[in-house]
Amino acid sequence: MTSRGEAYLQAGVDTEKAGRFVDSIKNIVARTRIKGVITDIGGFGGLFKLDMNELNEPVLVASADGVGTKLKLAFLFDRHDTIGIDLVAMSVNDVLVQGARPLFFLDYLATGKLETRQAEEIVKGVARGCIQAGCALLGGETAEMPDFYPPGEYDLSGFCVGVVDDSRIVDGGEIRPDDAVIGLASSGLHSNGYSLVRKILSQSGLEGSDILPGTSREVRDVLLEPARIYTAEVKGLMRDIKINGMAHITGGGFYDNIPRMLHRGLGARIKFGTWEIPAVMHWVKDQGEIMWEDMLQIFNCGIGYVLVVSRKNSEEVCSRLKGMGCPAWEIGRIIEIPRDSENIIVEF
Repeated sequence: MTSRGEAYLQAGVDTEKAGRFVDSIKNIVARTRIKGVITDIGGFGGLFKLDMNELNEPVLVASADGVGTKLKLAFLFDRHDTIGIDLVAMSVNDVLVQGARPLFFLDYLATGKLETRQAEEIVKGVARGCIQAGCALLGGETAEMPDFYPPGEYDLSGFCVGVVDDSRIVDGGEIRPDDAVIGLASSGLHSNGYSLVRKILSQSGLEGSDILPGTSREVRDVLLEPARIYTAEVKGLMRDIKINGMAHITGGGFYDNIPRMLHRGLGARIKFGTWEIPAVMHWVKDQGEIMWEDMLQIFNCGIGYVLVVSRKNSEEVCSRLKGMGCPAWEIGRIIEIPRDSENIIVEF
C-alpha cells in the first residue's frame, strides 16, 4: 500500500485491492466480447460501435433491474456464482420483449468490504449470463462502502441496452382475438417473490443441504437456480415467424405482466394446468397455504416468458421451442373484453 492510500485504508476502503480485483476479472469479461466492443473494462465509460449496415432505422431499448431479496439466500448459503445470471436475465428479458437484440450490459456491485473471492464469483455469473444473452459485459462499477452493508453482504443492479429496427418493434399492436398465448418454461422461481419464499423457508425448518420436498435436489440448489434467459429462443423464432406480442413474467406474475402487452379491448383467457408446474411452486403453495390465484399474482408458476402468435403458428412455435431445449405450451387465447373489465381470466 502506497502512502497515498493509507488514509483511505484507515477509513475502510482498500483502493489497491479494488484495482487488483479489476485486473483479475479482465479475462472473465473478455469472454463476453462481441462485435462492436471497442474498449476494455477499466476506463471511465465503455464504448460500443453500432453497425448501421445491419439496421434501417435503429431504436435503442434500455432496461435496469436488480435481483431483489434473492440476494439474502445467496448470503445465507454463501453461494454467489449464479446470482449474476439472475441479474442479467432480469434486464435482458425485459429488452427482448420489444423485439430488441441485447447489445451490452453494465453491472453495479456495492459492498461494505470487498471480498475478492465473492466478487469474482458474482462477476463470473454476470459474464455467463451475458454469454447466454449474446451481449457484451461492457463495464460496471464496484463500490466499497464501509459501514453501509453488513459483513459479507452486497447489493447488485444491472443495466442492458439493446437495439431493434423501428419497423420490427414488438409492442402488442398486432395482437388480435383468437391469437394463441404461448408459455415458455421458467427454470424455477427466477428472481421474484423471495421475501415470501424466505419466510416460508424459515417456517419450514429446512436447511440448505436438505432435499426440497417433491424434488431430488438440495434446497439451496433449487432456490438459487438462476432465471432463464430467452434470447436465443426468441430471436431464433423471430427470424421467420411473426410474433405479435411478448411479456416477461416477473414480479406481479400473470395478472400484472401479461396485460402490459395488451391494448384496450383485449384480454387473455388462460387455461390453468396446461403447462408443467415445477415442484418448487407446489412446495411454496402447500407450505405457505397459498391459493393458486395468489400464486399466479406473485410467482411465474412455471411460465417465465409469454409469446402471442397467430393460432395457425401455435403448434410450430411450441415444437420449435421444445427443439431448442425450452419446453413451451399453448396456455390460452386472446379474447375481446368489455371496457374496464378484468383482462386476465384464468380458468381453473
